[in-house]
Amino acid sequence: MTITRRSSLALGLGVLAMPAIVGRAQAAARMLRISHQFPASSGDIGDFRDRMCHRFAKLVAERTGGELQFEVYANASLMKTFAQISGLRKGALDIGLVPLTYAGGEIHEMNISFMPAIVTNYAQAYNWRTSQIGRELTGLLEQRGIVLVSWMWQSGGMASRVQPMVEPADAKGLKIRGGSREMDEMFTAAGASVSTMPSNEIYIGMQTGVMDVACTSSSSLISFRLQETSKHLTTPGNRSFFFILEPIMVSKSVWDTLTRPQQEAMMAVGEEMVPFNLAGAKADDTELARIFAAAGNTIHPMGDATVDRWQAVARGSSWKQYSEKTPLAAKMLKLAEAVAG
Repeated sequence: MTITRRSSLALGLGVLAMPAIVGRAQAAARMLRISHQFPASSGDIGDFRDRMCHRFAKLVAERTGGELQFEVYANASLMKTFAQISGLRKGALDIGLVPLTYAGGEIHEMNISFMPAIVTNYAQAYNWRTSQIGRELTGLLEQRGIVLVSWMWQSGGMASRVQPMVEPADAKGLKIRGGSREMDEMFTAAGASVSTMPSNEIYIGMQTGVMDVACTSSSSLISFRLQETSKHLTTPGNRSFFFILEPIMVSKSVWDTLTRPQQEAMMAVGEEMVPFNLAGAKADDTELARIFAAAGNTIHPMGDATVDRWQAVARGSSWKQYSEKTPLAAKMLKLAEAVAG
């Protein structure tokens, strides 16, 4: 077997994750815990989101002269997947790399971070950082007890164990895992039934037939080995209806106990990491097609016209339902639509 940066199963689902301690040991150092739901990595091998956390930890430890140290917990080994947002808000969790849409149950407006086809390319996604939608989003998070310190967007695709799943017309009668309420609303409008579960449970869902199609990020499609349970893959092209915000976030109750220099170090490292975050996501978009093709899956790139057809379905379903729930949600949808790509 050829070893690649993603290929070691021993570093993925097959091993119970142990906390990885990052930074120089110092008697007066403060230890902070970082949680995420994705498989563990080692060096340059493994899920790049875990590598993001390790890189962030190492750089902040260095930047603070060892005052801050970190333990990285992969595989939801510290806290259950859906509990991480509440943990951040309540101060039970220090730091997390969490899909922001998981906050949608507690903060409806956060569902804009995984609204189908509201973002269709990486340039548009990262323009949120300097646009009014980004200021609204980070301000609302802070009001609810969470500080966003490093932006990371991912594109994704659809793995199917039955027929190819590319166009809206293909969804009719299939059981699809969309990954968010808004994605589910779009697929329902296209004629599918939906299955709800976190990405780290998709493999079993596909294997047992609980779902026919898994829609998730490129990194999760790879890390959770969904090529083993699938026959067909729809990959992101230059544009995609799938873009999800998965940032590194700090509990505000923890943030407020840090010194100003420590806060500045975290924010500086978070901003400096954006090119690394973007490169990791793009690399997995490319690696995705190679891995699934090697496993015998048929590959179907998502074209611009296909994205436009999905956007039309989303506009009449998930966009509409999201914006009707609160005035702020309606405002945030308009702000998101205004961001150029």
